[in-house]
Amino acid sequence: MKTFKALSALLSYPSPDLQAAVPAIREVMVKEGLLNSDQRAALEPLLSDLESGDIYDLQERYVLLFDRSRTLSLNLFEHIHGESRDRGGAMVDLLETYRAGGFDLTGPELPDHLPVLLEYLSTRTVAEATALLADAGHIVAALSERLTRRETPYAAVLTALVRISGTGTDSPEAEALLSEADDDPEDLAALDAVYEEAQVTFAPDPNAGCPVSRDILARMDIPRTPAPAGVPQ
Repeated sequence: MKTFKALSALLSYPSPDLQAAVPAIREVMVKEGLLNSDQRAALEPLLSDLESGDIYDLQERYVLLFDRSRTLSLNLFEHIHGESRDRGGAMVDLLETYRAGGFDLTGPELPDHLPVLLEYLSTRTVAEATALLADAGHIVAALSERLTRRETPYAAVLTALVRISGTGTDSPEAEALLSEADDDPEDLAALDAVYEEAQVTFAPDPNAGCPVSRDILARMDIPRTPAPAGVPQ
């Protein structure tokens, strides 16, 4: 369903194109009905911010929130594997799942990047997408709780995903993730210490190509917005 693509766009780095696509995002969510009226209303503060906010303020907020706080990273496997070699193996398996479904990465994002996963889910049936999302439900639930604590409008996106997946924070896995103290994105010394180990090197096949991953946003008038150069993904 395109609703997953819409949610993927909302978790992407803000751009003028994304701002212009907000009306299309609203239209998709209403038309498909995957999200109920309360869930759509909860997303409205974020949609309004993206639609009318200063683009540089929006981008600064996004980077501070998701790229300078490891506990809020949108790279899902980072929460369970850190920068260990296990993460690379898990991403290989996920990439094979994508390719088996006819979806190949062509951009710089890692396979475990949540917007990428949501883009893939938009190509599957609702039942399959829900089951796959539930596999990462404990991570999504922990992110939802952490974002809610920060009182950020992005929390509504993760809360919607939690409800779709049927998961929550009451599992041992989610509780273990939430037992870790939240990062302070303003503490640059601490952030450097977290990332002092070499990061996993893993990139999509440069020779791969998939019309779905390149064009699905265009078909629903929602631009695919990669992060700017230098911002880790």
